[in-house]
Amino acid sequence: MVKVRLQLLGEGAAGKGQSPLAVAQKIIAEDGFFSLYNGISAAWLRQASYATLRLGFFDRFLAFATSRAEQQGRSVGFSERAMAGLSAGGLAAAIANPAEVALIRLQSDGMKPREQRANYRSVVDALTRIAKSEGITALWSGSYPTIVRAMATNFGQLAFFSESKHQLKQRTAMSDRNITFAASGIAGFFASFFSLPFDFLKTRLQRGGSQYGGMIDCAVQAYRKEGLLRFYRGFGTYFFRIAPHSIITLIVADNVTSYMKPARVL
Repeated sequence: MVKVRLQLLGEGAAGKGQSPLAVAQKIIAEDGFFSLYNGISAAWLRQASYATLRLGFFDRFLAFATSRAEQQGRSVGFSERAMAGLSAGGLAAAIANPAEVALIRLQSDGMKPREQRANYRSVVDALTRIAKSEGITALWSGSYPTIVRAMATNFGQLAFFSESKHQLKQRTAMSDRNITFAASGIAGFFASFFSLPFDFLKTRLQRGGSQYGGMIDCAVQAYRKEGLLRFYRGFGTYFFRIAPHSIITLIVADNVTSYMKPARVL
C-alpha cells in the first residue's frame, strides 16, 4: 500500500516526495489503520497465481537447461539461469496480470475524493466491475511493464539466487543452510534493484484513467517532469517488501524442491 502511494504521489512534479512514514501516517489518519491492508485479497490472488507459476516455470526451464548442459559435458551457466528466470517471469506475469490490475485499483482508490471512489469490496468485485465498465481487455492494461518488471524481478531473484548458491558452494565452506540464506538475501537486493523502475511504470499505468500512451511515454514524461531518480523513489520501502519475501520464498522453495527431488536444487 505505502509503496503504491509513494509511486503515485507527486505525479508530474519534480522535487523530493514524502517519506514512507509520512505516507503511512496520512493513510491511517484519513482511512484508519486497517486501510493499510486494502487490496490484500488481490495480493493473495497474485501470489497464488503469479508466484506459483513463476517458480514452477523456472524449475522446468532450468531443469531443461541443466539436462542439455549435462549432455554436452558441462555445467549450466549463468546466462542459462538468467534466460530461465526471464522466461518464467514473463510468462507467469502475462497470465496473472488481472490480479495486478485489481491490486493497484484497490490500493489507489483511497487517493481519490470520497465521492469519486469505486469502493471495491474485494478482488472479485474489482475484477468484475473493471471488466464490465472498461472491457475485459482492461484487465491486461499495463501488461507490458508488468511482464518486463516480472522478467527483471526473476532475473534478479531466481537467476542470482541460483548463481549465488553455485558460487558460494564453490568458493566457501558455508553450510547448505547458510548458503541458501545468503543467496536469498543477495537475490532480494538484485530483484529490487532491477525491477523497481518497471514497477513504478506499471503502477502509473494500471491506476486507471491513464494520461499515458504506453510504457515508453510514461517513462519519458516521468523523466522529463520528475527526474531520473524518481524511478527509484521508495527503494527502501520496496526493498524491505521484496527482500523478506524473497528470502522466505526461496528458502521454502529450495527446501521443498530438495525434499521432492534430492538431486535437484534451484
